[in-house]
Amino acid sequence: MIKLVACDLDGTLFNSDMIISKENANAIHQAQENGIEFLVATGRAPKESQLLLKDADIHTGFINLNGALVFDKDGNLRVKHVIDKKKAKQVIDLLHQNHFYFEIITQDNVYTENLNSRISNVAHVMVDLNPGMTFKQAVAISAGSKSIMNMSQINNFNELINNPDQEIMKIIAFDSRGHEAFKDIINNINKMRDLVVTSSSASNIEINNINAQKGIALLEYAKEKSLKREEVAAIGDNLNDESMIRNAGTGVAMGNAVPAIKELAQVETKTNNENGVAYILHKFIEDNAN
Repeated sequence: MIKLVACDLDGTLFNSDMIISKENANAIHQAQENGIEFLVATGRAPKESQLLLKDADIHTGFINLNGALVFDKDGNLRVKHVIDKKKAKQVIDLLHQNHFYFEIITQDNVYTENLNSRISNVAHVMVDLNPGMTFKQAVAISAGSKSIMNMSQINNFNELINNPDQEIMKIIAFDSRGHEAFKDIINNINKMRDLVVTSSSASNIEINNINAQKGIALLEYAKEKSLKREEVAAIGDNLNDESMIRNAGTGVAMGNAVPAIKELAQVETKTNNENGVAYILHKFIEDNAN
């Protein structure tokens, strides 16, 4: 019996228009009514992800920033894993030296040094996640998204490093050339202790505290709820979902998932444009009833 479902956002719960369909929203409500707890697991920041779910009238707990922060349904912080400031400074210097565009995410905000570059780079991510979408369409969606509206532009990331009241939860770097462009950077970061590098598309890498991984966070949360591993399912499409797909009792790959996730998962559902989340939730509800 499935009692807890963790679900990714981009490329999973969101369709290619960055919207939660009525079918997916209704299925989440039905799952909750049938005793299945729904937990959003995302690389996005808390404020941003909560805002995006508000329009769909969905109330859930959150694994945010790949597991750096975990909140229950009532908004109580259950888990926090920050990046050490010295390590963050090393990563920032490395990315600047190699001329990558990147952002820093704290518990309350997303920071950029160049908002225009953000729109372009997020558009490349959207094209990666949504086959058939043109770059022009992606730019239009990205420029008008609530994610952009709620970002903060600062002159220099050292402002965050030097601010004792700011904790760095995640660093995300973008490059439209794909993962090959990050090869040397990843090797250098992997030599730094206590950091982990994942990815939510071919156009980015995400850097977190080693313990800030979706799978670790999911099992920590399940343990607090006294749930067994076999009572937990996880739904995802990309490489930053790998740890939760691997750790959950039932790993579900979206129809649009990258090959590595499909190989790892026990179950495959429909694509994000075919309401794949709703499809698998209805199956969990049905299986639980039998």
